[in-house]
Amino acid sequence: MKMVSRPFRPSVLAFLLIASIASFAEGTRTWEQSKFEDLSKGTAKGIAIRSNGGLELAPAFKTVATTPSTYVWSVAADRDGAIYAATGAPGRVYRISADGKSTAIFEPQELQVQSLLMTKAGVLLAATNPDGKIYRIERNTGASVAGKSEYSASVFFDPKTKYIWNMLLDDAGNLFVASGDQGEIFKITPKGDHSVFFKSDEAHIRVLAWDRQGNLIAGSDGSGLIYRISPAGDGFVLYSAPKKEITALAVDSAGNIFAAGIGEKRPGGLPLLAPPLSPVPPPSAQPATGQGQPGLVISNAPASSSPMTVIPLPGVGAPGGSEIYRISADGTPTRFWTSREDLIYALAFDSRQHLLAGTGNRGHIYAITGEDEYSDLVKAGASQITCFAAAPGGGLLASSSNLGKVFLLASTPEAEGSYESDVLDARIFSRWGRADLRSTGNVELFIRSGNVDNPDRNWSPWQKNDQAKGAEISAPPARFIQWKAILHAGAVTPRVESVTVNYLPRNVAPDFDDVTVQAGIRYQSLPKVTLPDTPNTSSGAPQPRFDIPPPLLRDRDGIGVKWAVHDDNDDQMVYSLYYRGEGESRWLLLKDNISDKFYSFDAALLPDGAYKVKVVASDAPSHSPEQALTAEKESARFEDDTTAPQISGLAAAMEGNRLHVSFQASDNFSPIKRAEYSIDAADWQFIDPVGQLSDSKAESYDFFVPVQPPAGALTKSAEAEHIVVVRVYDRYDNMNSAKAVVRGR
Repeated sequence: MKMVSRPFRPSVLAFLLIASIASFAEGTRTWEQSKFEDLSKGTAKGIAIRSNGGLELAPAFKTVATTPSTYVWSVAADRDGAIYAATGAPGRVYRISADGKSTAIFEPQELQVQSLLMTKAGVLLAATNPDGKIYRIERNTGASVAGKSEYSASVFFDPKTKYIWNMLLDDAGNLFVASGDQGEIFKITPKGDHSVFFKSDEAHIRVLAWDRQGNLIAGSDGSGLIYRISPAGDGFVLYSAPKKEITALAVDSAGNIFAAGIGEKRPGGLPLLAPPLSPVPPPSAQPATGQGQPGLVISNAPASSSPMTVIPLPGVGAPGGSEIYRISADGTPTRFWTSREDLIYALAFDSRQHLLAGTGNRGHIYAITGEDEYSDLVKAGASQITCFAAAPGGGLLASSSNLGKVFLLASTPEAEGSYESDVLDARIFSRWGRADLRSTGNVELFIRSGNVDNPDRNWSPWQKNDQAKGAEISAPPARFIQWKAILHAGAVTPRVESVTVNYLPRNVAPDFDDVTVQAGIRYQSLPKVTLPDTPNTSSGAPQPRFDIPPPLLRDRDGIGVKWAVHDDNDDQMVYSLYYRGEGESRWLLLKDNISDKFYSFDAALLPDGAYKVKVVASDAPSHSPEQALTAEKESARFEDDTTAPQISGLAAAMEGNRLHVSFQASDNFSPIKRAEYSIDAADWQFIDPVGQLSDSKAESYDFFVPVQPPAGALTKSAEAEHIVVVRVYDRYDNMNSAKAVVRGR
């Protein structure tokens, strides 16, 4: 058999592997959005998205100031309501006035100001990195004179260490300082006396907090350890976190300790350095640092170029996301919250005692209300939320990096918030039905549609959907649709639980990609068997017998047809298969009601000849009869030949010591491919036809074969008996054979 077609593996199993599963889309469809995974794809302004689904008003959030620096590491406020920001790239301390104006009041030689702390006496302490020092920044008294700054700074403490990461005051005014690269915590008394309060075996102590019993809680980088350190300086590891770096700590009113961890640990506890970010010019004679610092990498460029110093954000690029651990008052640790995408840099509690997490690198603030239960409150206009601090007048200050900003997160919700959904691509021009809004409080629903995927490119205007009247969507029929909810604060807290849009795509016919035919597959069929009958003793009627074994499957040459077809409506489809002989005008049904995208059958069902097959696809299972559509596609021409060639006129005779053999071979459809002979059961030998070219449906063969008598035989070759067998193949390897016996004299 011959096919002009694309080949594929000749087995029925191949058809099974490539068959696609029918889809079952029918009639009116619905687009429902209620889950966090769906709602997080939209655009929220003043709207919080709950992890268990739904929308609600978020706390009011506004930008207080945008600094000239790339990073804001820490913020603090004084008793008069002024806000101070510690920054990097460049390293500055800015004073932010009530109108949002930023003024640099301290410009150290170090690359960045890492931490700020306002004492009870109103003195601002600023810690710098690298070659960490703590500066005392005070406002000058008296009238300003030319050339004299309004603020003055002096070195308050120089621990002779590379990094100062965090500072904390106790009720007695003692200052505790978390440092690296020796992993020490220093204690400085109000009189200025200082000492090493605690020495760890970690490279860095990153963060500090107080528990309810007056113990110092510290988190490290390297092995992700959380220490509890007594007032006497005795340390105890509360928890060794699965992450390498503890980036933030918070303690609730019940005494539970919450710790954020990022970064994957390496075998042996080796540090995992963050990749470099933005290069900034170094100060003169700035030395390179050693390994092990969390998130701070300073490297020198090749000698051929100017030396550059790189300061990335702590934890940027740390693989594995982040986790929050809760250590209960009795010391039991549990994993409280996790994120594969967000890295946690800051923790704090809001006025409702909900744990807030400031994250990167998408600039989100989450309110975590239970184990893995949370709300996505805010997406800031920056990459990382790096710090929380109490705000003057209530609420929380939040700082960010990339861009360096300071925000105010209020303790009360927005008066109004809006949410724009992701865009639904119906894939086909569609009619819109009704929209179902499940909500409480004062919520308005708006809908618009268009025929391009960007709503800003000439879509219909937003049109309010009247839920009270159950009105249908008034947006024009189109391919794309989007909804918007506006929530208004009121006596009843506004919430959106779900929005469902009903629509009906215009039905389109199935679309074929290809139809291919493959011959030569092994097709298993049941042989035709007549079961013997036994008479029924009561009626005399024949009674079938069932005690014989079932017939065996037998392999036959088969033809396989497969097709690739798709339906833009995702409708369920059913197929019919037709065939037509070459030169014929009428298609004959081979098989209908096919649910798979393939069909195989016994090639012997078709007489030898050239054929085409046609596949008709219908989406009738998904539509009413008057709406159903069909499509069809023909295959390329193929040939089916299952009949062996005929052998006639076989004659053989001895002429001397040679055997003279002649015969004719013919086939009713395809040319003769080759012929072979065997004498006395010897190996098969190829023979050419008369004229040598084998290119016709009929060929003649006439040849001589020298024959030797068997070894030890007493008779001559001419007197021996010989058996001649010939066999002939057509172009599709159908074979026939014939035998002749030459009698000896």
